[in-house]
Amino acid sequence: MSRTAHIVGWGKYVPSRVLTNDDLARMVDTSDEWIRTRTGIVERHIVNEGETTASMAVRAAREALQVANMKPADVELIIVATVTPDHVFPSTACLVQDALGATRAAAFDLSAGCAGFIYGLSVAADLIAGGAYKNALVIGSETLSCITDWSDRATCVLFGDGAGAVVLQANDADGGVLASILGADGSGGGLLYLPAGGSRLPTSHETVDQRLHYLQMKGREVFRFAVEIMPEATRDVLKKAGLTLADMSILIPHQANQRIIESAARALGVPQDVVYSNVARYGNTSAASIPIALCEAVEEGRIKRGDLVVCVGFGAGLTWGASAIRWSVPLPPAPLSRWKKAWYQLHYRYVAIRSLVRRFIRWFFARGVEE
Repeated sequence: MSRTAHIVGWGKYVPSRVLTNDDLARMVDTSDEWIRTRTGIVERHIVNEGETTASMAVRAAREALQVANMKPADVELIIVATVTPDHVFPSTACLVQDALGATRAAAFDLSAGCAGFIYGLSVAADLIAGGAYKNALVIGSETLSCITDWSDRATCVLFGDGAGAVVLQANDADGGVLASILGADGSGGGLLYLPAGGSRLPTSHETVDQRLHYLQMKGREVFRFAVEIMPEATRDVLKKAGLTLADMSILIPHQANQRIIESAARALGVPQDVVYSNVARYGNTSAASIPIALCEAVEEGRIKRGDLVVCVGFGAGLTWGASAIRWSVPLPPAPLSRWKKAWYQLHYRYVAIRSLVRRFIRWFFARGVEE
């Protein structure tokens, strides 16, 4: 029997600060009714002071590791899907690796827009199936509030911040990630992009004055692309897995817009109750939206052992992807004992101290070389 990657842990984190539609109506020319009818969004979460893409990713990853009852030192690969990294470099994944104390893990970021989590899941699952790794941590984390123009009502009503994570583990048993499909069409790159800050338009007084460090989107074109590609990608991944729509227990789409989600369900001919949606509570959190939705579907009892879960997303690039997953672990997960919870708390305190010590040692020896 072939080895596959199974989801054995999951976790999410959203900031405590909530921005409602009524809050936005006091900032720009909009209303709760206007936003709800066009997007289905009621509120979104925005980072508090000091929170970043990396810090949210760490919170989600810690929860996922605890659900998996896995020590960070056992993680061999960390992939963070994001378009809002803490820095251009080092990667956000490296910051997460350090904060977790995942000393054996390779780490890198992946940029595929809102389809980033599916891309990361596919890459990690294939590496596990190929024997390169036994365990992997895949995270989608975004601080979209930092690239949102809060004076533009066409875009500011859509986006929120958050993070979601899953732990993948090699297993020869039936189930796990059965198939994934990925796609891209770079000719649509100009439909959703961040104009400045890269090598083409480096940051300057001019790019800041022209507000080119905020995301730009042609909403109608993106909408049209999404309602076509989501059903197509769903059918393609089921075909690749040798399954049909009748086998699907739940569809977890990228949470961009309720109208897109409903249009995809109609195109597929599946009941709305088969399609999971939490866009009303979080808005579009880009690469974080699918793992956050997956976690909530589990928490709400919408997924059980043996279910066929299909995750599908689309995003900037243009990119798209879908994964068919046979859920193989019992639910709900076994609760951690008190001593194991205490171990995790002590571990992360030790890791923080160790990181500070290592930074100090590097600084000390670098200072000695300079002198």
